[in-house]
Amino acid sequence: GTFENTDSGASSTVPQQMSAFRKNQHIMIKDRPCKIVEMSTSKTGKHGSAKVHIVAIDIFSGKKYEDICPSTANKDKPIVNRIEYQLIDISNDNFTSLLNDKGDTKEDIKLPENELADEIRTKFSNGDSCVVTVMSACGEEQIVGCKVLTT
Repeated sequence: GTFENTDSGASSTVPQQMSAFRKNQHIMIKDRPCKIVEMSTSKTGKHGSAKVHIVAIDIFSGKKYEDICPSTANKDKPIVNRIEYQLIDISNDNFTSLLNDKGDTKEDIKLPENELADEIRTKFSNGDSCVVTVMSACGEEQIVGCKVLTT
């Protein structure tokens, strides 16, 4: 779209050598931020470099990706942030109103399409003070957690 920053790619990832990646770390596969769930290294013969086989899950969609690359190659590692917001409201079309600790509201994040959304709705309709955790990476954001503040 027209809203894309020209430098959004540069600031949202850092290169890392394949051999330095570990299970549960984040990695870019097919331009998607993923979390590594399985890694195995295989020798390719006398003169070839070792190959690393990766199975990773898209941190937003949950889709599974696989990749094989030389252990000496560089791959992009997405910078993943988690920010907590207070939940103020949920609109009829599933958009949330969130408040950060500076007092600014954010109204562009929808509830995730999973069981977590039901949990958040239930807590919110019970009148609980909910704090949601928003995970962001590569210009995408998603609510990944919710906890109730006990007063």
